[in-house]
Amino acid sequence: MSENESGRGQAGASRVQRNEDADVLLQDPDLPPTAVDADKEDGGWTPLKIAVWVGIALLGGVSWTVLAIVRGETVNAMWFVFAAVCSYLIAYRFYSKFIERKLLRPNDRRATPAEYKADGKDFASTDRRVLYGHHFAAIAGAGPLVGPVLAAQMGYLPGTMWIVIGVIFAGAVQDYLVMFFSMRRGGRSLGQMAREELGLIGGTAALIATLTIMIIIVAILALVVVNALGESPWGVFSVSMTIPIALFMGVYLRYLRPGKVSEVSLIGFALLMLAIVAGGWIAETEWGVALFTLDRVTIAWGIIIYGFIAAVLPVWLLLAPRDYLSTFMKIGTIVMLAVAIVITRPEISVPAVSEFASRADGPVVPGTLFPFLFVTIACGALSGFHALIASGTTPKMIEKERQTRFIGYGGMLMESFVAIMALVAALSIDRGIYFAMNSSAAATGGTIEGAVAFVNGLGLTGVNLAPEALSTLANNVGEESIVSRTGGAPTLAVGIAQIMQGLFGGAGMMAFWYHFAIMFEALFILTAVDAGTRVARFMLQDTIGNFVPKFKDTSWRVGAWICTAIMVAGWGAILIMGVTDPLGGINTLFPLFGIANQLLAAIALAVCMAICAKKGAFKYLWIPALPLAFAAVVTITASFLKIFSPVPTVGYWANHMAFRNALAAGEQSFGNAATVEAMEKVVRNTFIQGTLSILFVTLAIIVIATAIMATVRAYRTGGGPSAEDPAVPSRTFAPAGLIATPAEKELEAQWANLPHDKKPARAGH
Repeated sequence: MSENESGRGQAGASRVQRNEDADVLLQDPDLPPTAVDADKEDGGWTPLKIAVWVGIALLGGVSWTVLAIVRGETVNAMWFVFAAVCSYLIAYRFYSKFIERKLLRPNDRRATPAEYKADGKDFASTDRRVLYGHHFAAIAGAGPLVGPVLAAQMGYLPGTMWIVIGVIFAGAVQDYLVMFFSMRRGGRSLGQMAREELGLIGGTAALIATLTIMIIIVAILALVVVNALGESPWGVFSVSMTIPIALFMGVYLRYLRPGKVSEVSLIGFALLMLAIVAGGWIAETEWGVALFTLDRVTIAWGIIIYGFIAAVLPVWLLLAPRDYLSTFMKIGTIVMLAVAIVITRPEISVPAVSEFASRADGPVVPGTLFPFLFVTIACGALSGFHALIASGTTPKMIEKERQTRFIGYGGMLMESFVAIMALVAALSIDRGIYFAMNSSAAATGGTIEGAVAFVNGLGLTGVNLAPEALSTLANNVGEESIVSRTGGAPTLAVGIAQIMQGLFGGAGMMAFWYHFAIMFEALFILTAVDAGTRVARFMLQDTIGNFVPKFKDTSWRVGAWICTAIMVAGWGAILIMGVTDPLGGINTLFPLFGIANQLLAAIALAVCMAICAKKGAFKYLWIPALPLAFAAVVTITASFLKIFSPVPTVGYWANHMAFRNALAAGEQSFGNAATVEAMEKVVRNTFIQGTLSILFVTLAIIVIATAIMATVRAYRTGGGPSAEDPAVPSRTFAPAGLIATPAEKELEAQWANLPHDKKPARAGH
């Protein structure tokens, strides 16, 4: 045996010993066990279990066969639901369990940071079901709603496959690993973990990347809300009313009726429904139209001001009740939509792979299927934004180590299901209407006649758009116009309204369902804007705190206000740039958002790979390495195309030079810019976007390179030093999944029967 192999063996043995030591942590003899024995947990395979899983596998197989192989002229939407759900169930039961047993090996006898650092504020043991809702509300933003809608221009099959396969092997894996490793390190952030695992250069690059990418992500989230509410008095009123409703719920739960969660939930839901209905009444009055018909720049400034206030207010007053409200709305609406699809079974006539899959001039999102599909559909399959949440608030609130599988892997599967439902809703719309809604105003002229001429001029097979189709649909959903309502959210709302009216209320209820969907989306996205701004503030405080220690104190109000103002100013400037972009902000900025988000995911997976290598888990290093390799190839390719492509619709710098040359030649209009002022805006915007593309890809390459170097060093030495917090014996118990197993119920009963003076004190939410 060589010296290196001998070293690897000794180091590996020492790590196994550390794990075994952790497994036999001394427990308090006066307390019941704090973990379920593995032999009790596995009930074995019964004939009924085998039959159920064979049935799930067969249904999933048939569904994928219909979608991918049979592919008739039309395809029934219910097969999307069955294919996704069966795939998720199999992945959660088998693949996530494999990762748990072979790579992470959680130990419920160890206390989590929520127990050994409990302070009732940041570190607080939270019921796994409540925490699942908190985590899902924070991670589920615009990405799973908007990305699939925009990518629908390439056909239904590529998007469906990426959303389902991507989440199983990449997105859910990243969320699960980052959450577990952060929890084992006392709830450290991704940037802090990168500094510890990758050294000064890699850690600094990761820190800068996470801060700058967070600014872009929050700006695009806000831009989607602006586009959904622009010139819509009904939407502006209904969404605005969610703020006082959330404030009322916060005060009600804290002072008026503490602990009455069910009571305040019913009141909040009733007030939400009233806000939607009242929005329709107000939109029919002259004063309502005059007061709530706001242009997009005004709405953008409103969201910027809101973002600052929401990030500095106490969590219990606005963010917690809003998260709680939105989780109800999010999961409830998606489940309701899935049921409606299975019952109404709408037929989808969009081709499996469309004409735009191989072309760079798509009217909705420019660029070919590879690599741009994989960065357009970001959050539904893989999202770096999640890594910031999974290493931010969530790991500080987990009760037991084994719950990370349910919350991390399971939470991401639910977000992926949201993306599949968004894709189906977009696909169910007439193709002509889809392109009329999602093409920029510069292309359609913002008029019905212009939209009809533009769409029919695309030469799409089977598409012949009539003006009456656009005017009738606008009238049915209670809007002045649906032409060039870019951003994905209005298209999704129309799709949801069409599916839901087939189940409840008919065409007369389309306006209600449309604005219900708009509120659902705005709530969905604003919670991510709230959470993103707050997490960004913590990250900036942590960074400045390296030089001015006072900033590390998150309770210092002056520091909190300064850092919040800096981060809000950053994403607010990008938001205003997007709103005023003559090329249609979402059309040019969303690829940058997707690339930045996936580069951040590559950074997170690179950090996870280095941690796994230092654990000595080389046999299972492929679990983070495979999705890292794919994400790196896709995002670096997309970045290089955005930087170096000579095609103006694809390359930021090519577009920049085309407009600069037109201005230098004295042109008064060029491309989609009708005035000199608009041309100057394009020159400025493409310069910023191109510069950010260079910055993001450079930082990501540095982080990935340092992670590979750290992994190689760990392999040569058989591992590396662990940055985990020392193991502390746990003094509490909680089940691991949504539903407690018989063995867990038995243990729960033992803990419930403890004398009151022996029950451990808990600092929970």
